[in-house]
Amino acid sequence: MKPPARESLPQAQRSAIHLEVRDHYHSEDPDFLAWREGRREFTPDNRADWWEGWHDAVHAAVSRGVTVRRARVVSEPLSEYVRWEYAYAVTNVAAGEQVRWLPRRHAKDLAVPAVDFWVFDGELVLLHHFSGDGVLMEREYVTDGALAAWCTEAFEAVWKRATPHEEYKPV
Repeated sequence: MKPPARESLPQAQRSAIHLEVRDHYHSEDPDFLAWREGRREFTPDNRADWWEGWHDAVHAAVSRGVTVRRARVVSEPLSEYVRWEYAYAVTNVAAGEQVRWLPRRHAKDLAVPAVDFWVFDGELVLLHHFSGDGVLMEREYVTDGALAAWCTEAFEAVWKRATPHEEYKPV
């Protein structure tokens, strides 16, 4: 499998945007399982417990002036997995990501790709292809200006309507 976004982020010069559209991802993630069992809480003050390679990559990118934004289109009430993502988002924000949430019912008139994606500097697109049960099956890198523009336009439409993490109160 090709490298994750963490490997592409260091090459970004201006921006990295990420759109997530699934309500469920692979449920064997150890952090998710620990959170589900009540053994894991994510707060800015317990950074040593959750800071990992992704957070290093985001912090380094933001420190050199790259804007890193993540938007999630979610069903409400939130699935258990997305509730975990909401709890975990404090770590993304602490690393320097901007995170927003858009309830799916508010996206009904938006043209949004059916897959999760990243766009780096408006040029390189990283598509994530998942199985029905949320297992990441393939990472596909595409350098197609038209696709990058369309994904960016879709992301910006979601971003404009979405609620910043600090203000979003899940149903």
